Amino acid sequence: MTPKVHTLANGVRVVCDPLPGWQTVALSVVAGRGARYEDLARSGWSHLLEHMVFKGAGGRSAREIVEVIEAQGGHINAATGYERTSFQVRALKDGLDLGSAVIADLLLHPAMTADDLAREKHVVGQEIAEAADTPDDLVFELAQGAAFAGQPLGRPILGTVKSIGTATPETLGEWRAALYAPETLVVSAAGAVDEDALLRLAERDFGAAAGPGVATAEPAAFTGGTRTVAKKLEQANLVLLLPAVGVMDPDYFALRLLAEILGGGMASRLFQEAREVRGLAYAIDAYSETYADAGVLGVFAGCDAGKAAELAEVTAAQILTLTEPVGEAELSRAKAQLKGSMFMGRESALARAEHAAGQVLLFGHALDPDEVAAEVDAVTPAQLAALTGRILDGRKSAVAILGPKAALGAAERFDRALFG
Repeated sequence: MTPKVHTLANGVRVVCDPLPGWQTVALSVVAGRGARYEDLARSGWSHLLEHMVFKGAGGRSAREIVEVIEAQGGHINAATGYERTSFQVRALKDGLDLGSAVIADLLLHPAMTADDLAREKHVVGQEIAEAADTPDDLVFELAQGAAFAGQPLGRPILGTVKSIGTATPETLGEWRAALYAPETLVVSAAGAVDEDALLRLAERDFGAAAGPGVATAEPAAFTGGTRTVAKKLEQANLVLLLPAVGVMDPDYFALRLLAEILGGGMASRLFQEAREVRGLAYAIDAYSETYADAGVLGVFAGCDAGKAAELAEVTAAQILTLTEPVGEAELSRAKAQLKGSMFMGRESALARAEHAAGQVLLFGHALDPDEVAAEVDAVTPAQLAALTGRILDGRKSAVAILGPKAALGAAERFDRALFG
C-alpha cells in the first residue's frame, strides 16, 4: 500500500509505512533544505550544522546520544545533500519512541557551544582536506563546479575552511532555525510501526517546531566548462557531464533509462565498447544525477593517461548513437534493470522511509510503486532519442580530468567529437 501522509498543525508532515511481520523500524526525519540553499558566505554551513548537533543535544552529551540508541540495539546517522538533510535511526521494533525523541533533540534542541564548534571546524577541515586528496572525490567536485559554475550546486557540500570558519554558535543557530523549519520537515517511518503511535510521537516531538524557514532556491543553470588538474597518479580520472532534466520533468524516467543503456551495467554500450572491445578502461560507468529542476547525464572512467583521449572520443560516439531509437530488446533490458534496482531498494526499511520522505518533499505525496513501474514501462525508443537530442541541443558539456598531463587534452577531444 502507498504510505499515508499526515500534516501536523505547524506544517510538519508525517509518513507511515507499516510492514507486517518486521522486527525492526527505520525512522528518517528529513529537512527539505541543504547546501543548495546557502549563499557563498555560508557555504558548507548545512553540513557543519549536521556535525554540530551531534556534539550535544537535549541534555545528552555526544557520547550519550550514540550510547542511548545503541543500548537498545539501534544505529543513528545523518547526511547532508544539496537539497535535503536527513537524520536516521534504525532500531528494534520498540525503539521508535527513543529514536524520535533523540532526533527531535538533535534538530530542535542542540547545545552548540563555542568550544565544540571550534573542534568541529577542525574536524570538517580535515574532511575537506581528505576529499581533496582522494582523486575520485576531487574529480567529481571539479566536474560539479564546471557544470554549475557560480551557483550553490557548483560548490562543494563541505564548503571551504574559510566559509565554515566564519560560523559562530549564534549564526549557526539562526541557520538551524531556518534550515529545520517545520514546513521543511518530513517524519517518515517504515517497518514495525503503528500509524497512530507514530502520529502521537510526531506531535510530541515535532509538534512545537518553529522557525522562519529559508527562501526557495534559485533555478539552476548548466554552464559547462573544463576543469583539469595535472597530478602524478597511476591513472587518469575523467568525469564527463551533459545537461539533463530534473526529477520533476516528464522525461525523468527516460533519463534514468538513457544512463542505464549508455553505461549502467556490464551489458551497457560503454562497458562493451570501451572495456570489452577496446580495453580502454577497467572502470567506466554512466549515471544520472537529478535535482528538483535540473540534472546531468554523467560518465565516470579511470584509464591510462595515454588512452584518455581515445576513451573520450568513444564515449562521445556512444552518446551520439542514442540520437537514434534503441532496439526493443535493449530497452526492455534497461527497464528490467531500473525496476529491479528501485524495487530491491524497497526491501530496506530505511530506504523506504527515505524515499517516501523525498517524494513527499517533491510531490506532496508518496508515489505508488505500481504507478512508477508503469511510467518506466511507458518510455519509448522515440522518447529516448528525443531526450538525447534535447541534451545535446545546448552544445554544452562539463568535463573534469585529474591525472597525468598526457590525459588533460581529452576534454577538448570529447567536445570536438560530440559537437564538431
